Amino acid sequence: MMHSAVSATERAPLLVLAWGNRSRGDDALGPLALDALQTWANDAGLGAQIEFLEDHQLQVEHALDLAHRSQVLFIDASVRAAPPFEVRAVQPLRDHSFTSHALSPEAVLAACPLVGVAVPPATLLGIRGEAFELGADLRGAAAAHLAAAVAWAQAWLASASSTSMNRAATSKPV
Repeated sequence: MMHSAVSATERAPLLVLAWGNRSRGDDALGPLALDALQTWANDAGLGAQIEFLEDHQLQVEHALDLAHRSQVLFIDASVRAAPPFEVRAVQPLRDHSFTSHALSPEAVLAACPLVGVAVPPATLLGIRGEAFELGADLRGAAAAHLAAAVAWAQAWLASASSTSMNRAATSKPV
């Protein structure tokens, strides 16, 4: 993945950032949700409003991807989330992951000011997964959790894109 500095006019206002390993069973929930949401957004004509990024894990470089965003939706598989999924606001926090190779969403937000990026409002969608073995397929329960999470995220993105478009329309010069 390449990270570069771009202006606000070059960026979609909404970012969906999902991570996980497609080869490790339910760990694929984030990337699979991203696939479904990207197809839905294109079919709904929201493709210009939303950028979709996928990676195996969060890293400090992702702070640059958050520049000029009105909102960010992080998506990951979770063994701690109650089924089918949990949603919570994410706040910047320099937690124990800050010096590791796999950051938490909180640590990515905490890195934003260090690279000159304003911290955007962020939400975490944690989809309940149970089996993460290498080479395993998605479990039946995880597939049901994925469907429920994608439905929730579609409603969230539709609302967020509407808010974003209204904000852009009222801020244009007359």
